[in-house]
Amino acid sequence: MSKFWSPAVRELTPYVPGEQPRERLIKLNTNENPYPPAPGVEAALREFPADHLRRYPDPTSFSLREALAEELGVDTDQVFVGNGSDEVLALAFQAFFRQDRPLEMPAISYSFYPVYCQLYGVERRPHPLDDQWRVDLDAFGQEAGGVIFANPNAPTGHGHGREAIAGLLERVTESVVLVDEAYVDFGGESAVPLVDRFPNLLVTGTFSKSRSLAGLRLGYAVGSRELIEGLERVKDSFNSYPVDSLASALGIASLDDPEHFDACREAVITTRERTRVRLEALGFQVLPSQTNFVLVSHPGFDAAQLFVGLRERGVLVRHFNNEVLRDHLRISIGTDDEMDSLIEALESLCR
Repeated sequence: MSKFWSPAVRELTPYVPGEQPRERLIKLNTNENPYPPAPGVEAALREFPADHLRRYPDPTSFSLREALAEELGVDTDQVFVGNGSDEVLALAFQAFFRQDRPLEMPAISYSFYPVYCQLYGVERRPHPLDDQWRVDLDAFGQEAGGVIFANPNAPTGHGHGREAIAGLLERVTESVVLVDEAYVDFGGESAVPLVDRFPNLLVTGTFSKSRSLAGLRLGYAVGSRELIEGLERVKDSFNSYPVDSLASALGIASLDDPEHFDACREAVITTRERTRVRLEALGFQVLPSQTNFVLVSHPGFDAAQLFVGLRERGVLVRHFNNEVLRDHLRISIGTDDEMDSLIEALESLCR
């Protein structure tokens, strides 16, 4: 710990991302898409004029926002974009959640939320999941300084339908409700159609998962013009050029191929359900999932030992070393061949 660090930095407990291994492993630990981006993305990458890189990008990212707005059925001025949904979330914490009342969130959800609370001095109030490991929407109160949750939730996989979200918004009206939809394309129901009814709703999304662009870092938010302007004010006070020209071009290209998008996400969903059946046949308890991963436990085997055993057999999954989740493994959905290798490795471990 350096003497040059500010006190706030000394007290931080940073987010720990999933391992990006250097050795060759079947990588099922960070919820990346097993399929490549749309073919048009590669074409746009080859054809991008290098001369454009000498100029700053459009600070409003208008073309990308316009393409996203058309895809999502909203107005362009209801869309905000950033370098990955993590950056968009960070800006939202600064814009909306630095209040004199605590931010309410599930006790088990995306583990970046508590990190942002600590970084930006936001008091948080966690609520336990219900007895079926679902986010308890009824726990969030009208007096909250804000509400945030992933839907479908990570790392548990359950998603609430749109009408359930509408019911929450009819009750919580005086603070921002942020619905993080990083995984919604794998079986969830988006809350985006609700933004015109509820001016305090902000929905965030990413190109990293269902559009296979995790290496690009591109995310977005959808909400009322009032909320989008709040994000813009924070962004323009920090970095007025958040999305580069190449990322914008590739993001637009990915939106131009709905057939590829649908085929890839349907393949992931099919493989997920096939894998669930096979895991249950091995004695695993598998939580229902509307994402591109499953959260599993086995009553007869220690999760940490299974994690080590899988890695020794060339398969990398995610083990969370905390009190609530230490008995579970989160397994990203790969190709059918990759999931076959996972099952073969587990068969040798669970005999």
